[in-house]
Amino acid sequence: MGGASATIAVLHRELVAKRAWVDEPRFGLCYALSRVTPGTNLLAFCTGIGWLLRRLPGAIVALLAASIPCSVLIIIITMFFVQWSHNPVVRVAIGGAMAAAVGITVITCWTISEPYIKRTNWFRPLLFVGVAFALEVFLSVPPVPVLVAAAAVGCFVPIRRS
Repeated sequence: MGGASATIAVLHRELVAKRAWVDEPRFGLCYALSRVTPGTNLLAFCTGIGWLLRRLPGAIVALLAASIPCSVLIIIITMFFVQWSHNPVVRVAIGGAMAAAVGITVITCWTISEPYIKRTNWFRPLLFVGVAFALEVFLSVPPVPVLVAAAAVGCFVPIRRS
């Protein structure tokens, strides 16, 4: 929880802000498509960015670069976690890590949506976020139907230009 969000925030800074290899709309498109694909969203996101930059070879290299080192690291961390998970200090550290992961997820959402929110059109994105949150939390609607419904509404409800 939060690992993918933190990685996507770092990738945004590197790919969009620092190196300008990908523009905001294409980064946002890769992010949105990665959220609706089954499986690991971060791998789908990295594969999409790799495709944008170098087509099939880029997608393959990005997928391997995003999956192999992380897989090895998780195996090592899991081995330590099994041995140390009953330690009270480790339990407190895990609680702190979970809280940090939630914060990272929130800031990643802001980083991706901030370019689309202006003083004159803040209500529409806030409404979409609020309705999506309510559907997920209170009605247990899965994410894919929420995203499809938001896309449909976004296509048919005109944006007022100021």
